[in-house]
This record gives sequence, structure tokens and C-alpha cells, in this order.
Amino acid sequence: MNGADALVKALEREGVDVVFAYPGGASMELHQSLTRSDTIRTILPRQEQGGGFMAHGYARATGKAGVCMATSGPGATNLVTCIADAYMDSIPLVAITGQVYQQFIGKSAFQETDFFGMTLPIVKHSYLVLTAEELPRIVKEAFYLAETGRPGPVVIDIPKDVQQAVFEPFFPAEIDDIDGYKLDTPRATDEELLEVLELISKAKKPVLYTGGGIISAEAHEELREFAELSGLPVTHTLMGLGVFDPDHPQSCYWYGMHGTVAGNWAVCESDLLICAGARFDDRITGKIDMYAQEAYVIHFDVDKSERNKNVFAHFPIRTDVKYALGRLCELAKETKFRKPDLKKWLSTIGKWKEEHPFTYKKGEHITSQEAIEVLYEE
Repeated sequence: MNGADALVKALEREGVDVVFAYPGGASMELHQSLTRSDTIRTILPRQEQGGGFMAHGYARATGKAGVCMATSGPGATNLVTCIADAYMDSIPLVAITGQVYQQFIGKSAFQETDFFGMTLPIVKHSYLVLTAEELPRIVKEAFYLAETGRPGPVVIDIPKDVQQAVFEPFFPAEIDDIDGYKLDTPRATDEELLEVLELISKAKKPVLYTGGGIISAEAHEELREFAELSGLPVTHTLMGLGVFDPDHPQSCYWYGMHGTVAGNWAVCESDLLICAGARFDDRITGKIDMYAQEAYVIHFDVDKSERNKNVFAHFPIRTDVKYALGRLCELAKETKFRKPDLKKWLSTIGKWKEEHPFTYKKGEHITSQEAIEVLYEE
């Protein structure tokens, strides 16, 4: 078996059923091997970047790592934007690229770029495969890294001689310890969560702010149950579209630069802001010194690097958000949780929603919003 066939076999073992791949000279062996797979469907984009973003959509729709493939040089560099976006939006992505023969690396060969070094700031990990024997292990590690913890992109750069090398592959069933990668599943303590419930019970204008982390953690049901148990109004980021029913009476829809008036005003006037599975980026906060000035901020996030990065959190809690929301529901039922009286607050938000609906004007020409709405209905 050659290296390219071993790569495809390793992808099959990881449950890959779709690869978004644009061919080129340095990745030709990989594409030829894909044609021999009975389980992997190869989708040809019109350009490498298109394939990368298709892999994004696949990952967000399935919860599995999306896989894209490109050749060396210009093919690989066309994936940079997709990889950077996956890193910023915490999307599991495995980007596989062809590379020139190892003897030409560093010698300005045709379509040679240091893709390994180029992508280091925007990936969870990058691999430059030096021997075919490493391929099965690297593929298994790549999917593990992309999908665990805070999801993100991993690059596998494969020189052409590695693709062509003939060897007897060994496919590991388990992952050995990966140097520098300490995976844990942090969980909020009951003491922390009981304090959160106490703060909610005393709040007059609380808001539950959510994001794409709810989708990654598959915590939709826990979010809905907690929102209904607590009575909190819910808003979310653009990446959080779909986490909460927009027609729910507690929904403020999304907020931020492109969000609703109700969502933005609710956050600005809140006295308790609970952030779950989201980060306080500038599209959301605007001027930091003007953001939710009266709010006591609680921040649930699995990644401690997000703690106090942009907005100071009075009560940061590093935790798996699915566990935290689910356990909050359990504790609320087990204890004498006093659901706050939010009739006045929800009435105010309701008036904002009525006075400033999230709509668009229909005119002589078809707007993009109207086209999307019609397509959605169909």
C-alpha cells in the first residue's frame, strides 16, 4: 500500500464520508486513491477556498470534522482563510494538502510554500509528514485534536514522496498521549452553580447570552430547559443562530452589530449577564467601556483563555457548557430555587420587539433577505 492509499484508509477508519477536494500536481496521488474508496464521496469545488467553506458547513451540520484537500503552493494558500475562520469560530476541520518532494523543500521549488509554518498561528496543530509510516497515526491524532476540547482546524501537509512510498501500514486503534495536549472535561462545581442560581433569583433584569459553543456542545435542549426554568430572556450571537427558538416568548433573537434592537438593549440594560458558550468579540460589545455597564457578568466557557479577554467577568467558570446547563436544571429542581419575577422586564423587552421588529422592506427589486426567506420556505 502506498502513502496515499494509507491516508484514504485512515480517513475511512475515522468515519469520513465526504471530502471536499480540488486536485493539483502535488496532491494527484491522494485524489487517485480517493477514487478507489467505496465509502468516501469526493466533492469537487470550483476553487479550494470554496471546498474549505463547504467543509465548514459540513462540520457545523453534522458535528463531525469537515475534511478539505488541496495541492501545494497556491492550492494550499487558498485554504488559509478557511482555516483561520475555523480557528476563530471553533469549527472542527482537517485540511490535507499536498507538498513538493522533500528533497525540494526550502529550495523555492515550483508551487512550494511553507504551509506548515504559515498556518501555525491559526490551527490547533500542524503536521508535516516526513515518513509514510507516520500517516495512520497522524490522521488519527488530527481528528482527535480537531474534535475534542475546543474544536478547531488541524493541517496535514504531505510531501509527494510520502504519498508515493510503499509500506506496510499500521493503523492504531487508540491515541497515545500527544505532547503538549492535555485534554480534560472541566465541570462547574455544585457550589458554583448554586451561587449562579442565587444570583438569578435576586436579579431584576437578567439576560442569558449564548453562542456557537451551545451548538458545538449539542446543548440545545439543556439551554431551552434552563431558560424556561429560570424565565431568563435569551439572546445569542450570529454563530449561535439555531440554539434557541426565535419564536419563543423569551427570545431576543441575536444581538450585536447586525442583531436586533431588543437583543442589544436588553444586554445594555441588564443587571445580570450570563454568557454561555460565547466570546465577547468586538462585533458584540462595541465600545467595551459602554458595554453592559450595570451588569454582573458570569461567563461559562470550556477555554480558560477566553476568561477576561475582552470583557471582565465577575464570576468566570471554566466548564463544559452542556454539563453546566444540565446541572443547573437539576439543582433548580432539587433546591428551593426562587424563580425571579421578570414580568416587568419581559414586558419591556416585548415592547422593544414590537416597536423594532427584525424585518426588511419589500420593494420593486428582490432583496437578499426575501430570496433567502423564499428558499427556506421551499
